[in-house]
Amino acid sequence: MRLRQPLAVTTYPSTERTEQPPVLLVHGFCSSTRRTWLETGIVQALLDAGRTMIAPDLRGHGASPAPTSAEEVDAVASAQDLLAVVDAYGADRFDVVAHSLGARLVWELAALAPKRIGRVVFGGLSPTEPFADVDVTELRRAVRDEAAPPADPLTGMIASLIRAEGARADGLVTCVEGLRRTPFTPERWAGGTPPWFLVGVDDTMVHGTKELVALVPGSRMVAMAGDHHGVLVNPFFRELVVRVLDR
Repeated sequence: MRLRQPLAVTTYPSTERTEQPPVLLVHGFCSSTRRTWLETGIVQALLDAGRTMIAPDLRGHGASPAPTSAEEVDAVASAQDLLAVVDAYGADRFDVVAHSLGARLVWELAALAPKRIGRVVFGGLSPTEPFADVDVTELRRAVRDEAAPPADPLTGMIASLIRAEGARADGLVTCVEGLRRTPFTPERWAGGTPPWFLVGVDDTMVHGTKELVALVPGSRMVAMAGDHHGVLVNPFFRELVVRVLDR
């Protein structure tokens, strides 16, 4: 069995002495730690609150290695990647802030380490699998040939996102292929603490989030201005993240 290369991880250590657990930050598809957490000011807000963060780039994203097969990037394998990150840091317990695909993977991570996950904030979590109906062969062709757009608008949108990532494009198509193997069909939340769901009022991907909230007694949903990515720069998003993790 071929050993997978570890993920690239950025650690943002607090300058304050604290007994609070580290915060695992998990970005979404076609993004990175830098784009989702650093450039939006979320890292700084958590540092100002005295929190230490562990922030991996998902496989195929940012500075992490590209996947060599779909099996490396299905939901279970990706959750195992995240568990390896917190294990390497030495965190027995950790809080989580995750966006979009990152939130979907943390849902899987909770099943692997239910007693280790503390407070959780999900942003932009789609209650259904966005890649379920994507034809990977057509997606790969569309990514490589911009002049021949696919008939399916969803595939075309994903192809456009992936093309913008340049040299990482082939690996990101493989990520889609892997995620299709393990579609998101949530039945229960395995973590011990009910998560908070933060959604943008203009985010079409989060329609149906109330169904997820209903699966988790005690969870909360808060809607705020912004679309799928725009919600991350909403100051209220940052403020609420800090407040929830400090409860």
